[in-house]
Amino acid sequence: MELLNDMALFVEVVKARSFRRASEATKVPNSTLSRRISLLEKAIGLRLLHRTTRRIELTEAGQIYFERCKRIVEEARLAHEQLGELLEQPSGFLRVSLPVDFATTYLAPLIAEFAEQYPGISFEFDLTPRLVDLVAEPFDVAIRMGEPEPSHMIARPLARLSPYLYASPRYLECNGEPNEPSDLAGHQCLCMLKAKVWTLDNGSEMVEAAVGGRFRLNNIGMIRRLATLDMGIAMLPEQIVSDELADKRLQRILPQWQGTPVSVFAITETRLLPAKTQRFIEFLKDRLK
Repeated sequence: MELLNDMALFVEVVKARSFRRASEATKVPNSTLSRRISLLEKAIGLRLLHRTTRRIELTEAGQIYFERCKRIVEEARLAHEQLGELLEQPSGFLRVSLPVDFATTYLAPLIAEFAEQYPGISFEFDLTPRLVDLVAEPFDVAIRMGEPEPSHMIARPLARLSPYLYASPRYLECNGEPNEPSDLAGHQCLCMLKAKVWTLDNGSEMVEAAVGGRFRLNNIGMIRRLATLDMGIAMLPEQIVSDELADKRLQRILPQWQGTPVSVFAITETRLLPAKTQRFIEFLKDRLK
């Protein structure tokens, strides 16, 4: 990069036929210009310029070098402009690992909006709960919920989603509606595996409510579905059950209480990302905030 910069300065000096005029055009001090050209001559082992008190002239070698430098500098300028255009409209395949339920219930319309905004990008989505290997597998980014595990990967926070309590109208009609977190112990709660308590917060108090029931599972989509089938109370982020709330298959209960916020992260192998990946992460962060 430094050599390319020196070539560009050399071209400007030759065009101006003067260090002073080149200094005014490039905003580089006259003394610095002279020193950089001298170092360039020393590096290539050829005298490029005849210097006089009034003006400069190209040597024979300098004329040949000038023509080549001019072409290289122009190609570099065009490449920079093309890169700018590429950054404005990223293209190529974007390979993303996504959590199954969050992607299908909430991210899908956002992804459709992103695809319309960037028609040059094609997508490969892998919907899986497993922790993919971003080094060994060809993924550009993985979207994950929960706290990221310690690793050498780069985790970029996208959002924090607060879970609330939901049940179907029929379940509440048959079993009554809890009035306090402690009432949950007498209800069918749709729990993740090994969960024995739900931590709830109302802004001034935090409690641990004992929970249990006939169903324990490790799939959010199945929890949501069982809740709509009147099988019990679920604690899920509102974004996951937005459709069920809209058509009244579920309703919120204990509205003053919420669970521990769930973090959403974009995981990448490196901080140096291609434009397509940068735009995707920025887009999700803006929409999820």
